[in-house]
Amino acid sequence: MIAGGEAPAMITLYTFGSHFGLPDGSPFVVKAMILLKMAGLDFVARPGNPLRSPKGKLPYIEDAGETVADTTFIRRHIEKKYGFDFDAGLTAQQRAVGVAVAAMADEHLYFALVHARWADEAGFRSGAAHFFDPLPAPVRAPVRAIMRRRIVQALRGQGLGRHSTGDITLLAARDIDALAVLIGDKEFLFGATPTSADASVFAQLGAIVLPDLPGGLKSEVERHANLVAYCERMRARYFG
Repeated sequence: MIAGGEAPAMITLYTFGSHFGLPDGSPFVVKAMILLKMAGLDFVARPGNPLRSPKGKLPYIEDAGETVADTTFIRRHIEKKYGFDFDAGLTAQQRAVGVAVAAMADEHLYFALVHARWADEAGFRSGAAHFFDPLPAPVRAPVRAIMRRRIVQALRGQGLGRHSTGDITLLAARDIDALAVLIGDKEFLFGATPTSADASVFAQLGAIVLPDLPGGLKSEVERHANLVAYCERMRARYFG
């Protein structure tokens, strides 16, 4: 139940679709799904086309004629329109930590996941290559190669792709170790109730540990029993 704000309306969330046993192949679509569910908002997920998105990416939502792209702005839209506080009960310091943790997950750990899916040969063959399976056979291989090349180039431009696979795993392991310490023996980041930062953290960790992702990244998460249990709790709570 949302306190204050407008009455909930049916929202359309534009997605890539389920992949790898995950609700969606994109961690950011999964994050948007969790935010909508946290806020108790009804929504329908539909296949989206990034070229039709206002920012050229998925997810985006349509809500009563208003289009909102990017999970940060989707969250802001929910807070403003429906009066929902994702971090109710947190202190100012906890809210600040949540912002920092979400940024670490969304802006650093995410790119290590992209590298594992697209640049690593085994990871690509078992994962991202299958994004293109629905395409007609004559164009499937060339489109797959073009998209892979673009994403690997984007990783290099972002900076993480300039490192070796071993160094990228080492950098990601620092994030993963920090998350293991922060969660500790709690159910979620700040206690018994998930907050906005949990949506970001699970979106990235879940995309690493729940599918059969080869390579060192998944092993780094699995070293921490509390992170594996955390991912299962979040999955069961929002996608059970």
